[in-house]
Amino acid sequence: MKELSKKTEAFTESVIREMTRVSNHYGGHNLSQGFPDFGSPDILKDAAKKAIDAEWNQYPITFGEKELREAIARKEKAYNGIDCDPEKEITVTCGASEAMISTMMALVNPGDEIIVFEPFYENYGPDGILSGAIPRYVRLRPPHWKYDEGELENAFNEKTKAIIINTPNNPTGKVFSKEELEKIAQLCIKWDAYAVTDEIYEHILYDGEKHISIASLPGMEKRTVTINSISKTYSVTGWRVGWAIADERITSRIRKVHDFFTVGAPTPFQHASVTALNLNKEYYRGLQERYTQSRNHVFETLEGSKFKPYRPKGAYYIIADCEELMKEYGIGENYDFCIELIKRTGVAVVPGTSFYSKKEYGMHQVRFCFSKKWETLENVRKAFKDL
Repeated sequence: MKELSKKTEAFTESVIREMTRVSNHYGGHNLSQGFPDFGSPDILKDAAKKAIDAEWNQYPITFGEKELREAIARKEKAYNGIDCDPEKEITVTCGASEAMISTMMALVNPGDEIIVFEPFYENYGPDGILSGAIPRYVRLRPPHWKYDEGELENAFNEKTKAIIINTPNNPTGKVFSKEELEKIAQLCIKWDAYAVTDEIYEHILYDGEKHISIASLPGMEKRTVTINSISKTYSVTGWRVGWAIADERITSRIRKVHDFFTVGAPTPFQHASVTALNLNKEYYRGLQERYTQSRNHVFETLEGSKFKPYRPKGAYYIIADCEELMKEYGIGENYDFCIELIKRTGVAVVPGTSFYSKKEYGMHQVRFCFSKKWETLENVRKAFKDL
């Protein structure tokens, strides 16, 4: 039989989502995949039901329902400082994941280079392969997950098409500072490169951190694609409503790719998402308070064990060093350690090797997700009491 696609041999299915299946198999406490195990806000569920009853059940406008695009434009101006035309510069997609691959397909020609900070969200690697990009990695190093300016400068060259930024960052919880983003912007302008920024955790911040969109910086308005979604902020990861914001020249290409990838995001959830984007400031204060308590609880749990956690400044993940426990268990492979951990404790986490270009970089790290109900976090503390 004829050979199948070589592209698909260069990556695996999601290890994050695999660990959810492992957790389900063992009846474990799922601190692996990044979704809440508590209920979504009632106001959003009611809005979705009303949209279905109002017969918003057929194909949407391919690049997004008008009222949602207008709501996105208002929100981006108020919170992110981004001016965007809802008619020409916003594409509604099936979640941020589709926004990212559609953007990559719209920007990249085979052989173009993209710069990726690592550790990175695991989708970015396959996105690069599928779009034909050649990745160049720049390390974020603990405990504060800073990048080295010299290393970043050396990653840019005449072949650089784009740099991918994720702030707040999954898996580290790093929030890129204004100074760091300004340095990136300078290099993008110098080398005529684009910035593709995944800002899905923009409202989940701790310790007084502030979210900054690189598109709001001088000179970056027309060379940035800002990607976002309602999934994390509003606890509706299954709705699959995201978007990409970019200059009309870029958006016209993203829309073409999106059109033939998925046609459109779910129509009733698009209309219900307008309600989400119109929530008041009290909602966001409550969100930060909840996740601050959850972060502190899990961090203290890990500090009281043989894990060595790094305190996140944003998002809802904690990276922890697990070298001591791996030695105690007599296990040399990161993935095998995660399987052994759930067998011994019932707690499912993600192996750090999933977030790096080279396995050795993440071999002694695991990622914990704390977007879970208090009962789950208490059960994890009990499960780890003897670690």
